[in-house]
Amino acid sequence: MSEPSVVIAGFGGQGVLFAGQLLAYAGMENGRFVTWIPSYGPEMRGGTAHCTVIISDRLIGAPTVTHPDIAIVLNQPSFDKYEPLVKPGGLLVVNSSLVTPSSLRDDIELALVPADALA
Repeated sequence: MSEPSVVIAGFGGQGVLFAGQLLAYAGMENGRFVTWIPSYGPEMRGGTAHCTVIISDRLIGAPTVTHPDIAIVLNQPSFDKYEPLVKPGGLLVVNSSLVTPSSLRDDIELALVPADALA
């Protein structure tokens, strides 16, 4: 992955946008080109939120991501939306505290993390 694309998605208040910013800043600190595109609803907390991050060694032509290399999903609606979109050979990181993964895909790696229990 010379230009990995990451989607982080969950409920507002779960740190989705902060996690994306952290990832983007880490890329910048390592001398890479990055994009960070947040998206969220009008709610203060509890609405949907997601962001996309691209980290690259060269200029990034388009900041949009349709099929991410990596998806980090923190709730069930995000799992249902992004699991089918992860590129074959990609990674799906799932908050197993809130998500019951029902993936039938054998072409992606699935990592279960009890994020709420660890927080």
